[in-house]
Amino acid sequence: MRTTTKLALAFVALAGAVGTTAYAENNASEKLREGTMMRLSKAMSDSNGTISFDQFSDAMNARLKKLVADNGGKLTVAQLADALEKARFEQMAKRIIARYDTRGDGTLTSDDITSRQKKVFAMLDRNNDGKIEKSELPKGGRFGRHHEWDGDDNEGGMQ
Repeated sequence: MRTTTKLALAFVALAGAVGTTAYAENNASEKLREGTMMRLSKAMSDSNGTISFDQFSDAMNARLKKLVADNGGKLTVAQLADALEKARFEQMAKRIIARYDTRGDGTLTSDDITSRQKKVFAMLDRNNDGKIEKSELPKGGRFGRHHEWDGDDNEGGMQ
């Protein structure tokens, strides 16, 4: 392969990687802006449509200020990363509990999990023969966004 062709391919690969990263950062930035606007809107609705700087500061950074205070007035990268990771996993846990908790008591039992699995299985088993076939799976990745069907896989076909 010629050097110019190699360079061109390398440039295309680099441009694709940079574009993907920029898109991901834009998407995360948009979610951050939406969260900020929601907090500001709530603070304003609680205060007849206006807020002071102190109310603005509380709406924007209350959790961050609490973290700093809880750590002796200083926050390291590791402490902040731990707090962010914990918050992320707590959100995931809340979504899972909400999805599976059949009694609505905020806890998860084996019966809740089995009940959810039975519902999903029944939805996928369109011909009610007690088995899910490849042809019964939704097209276009509508079920389990992160899973793809692979008929050669020996672990039930899902990856």
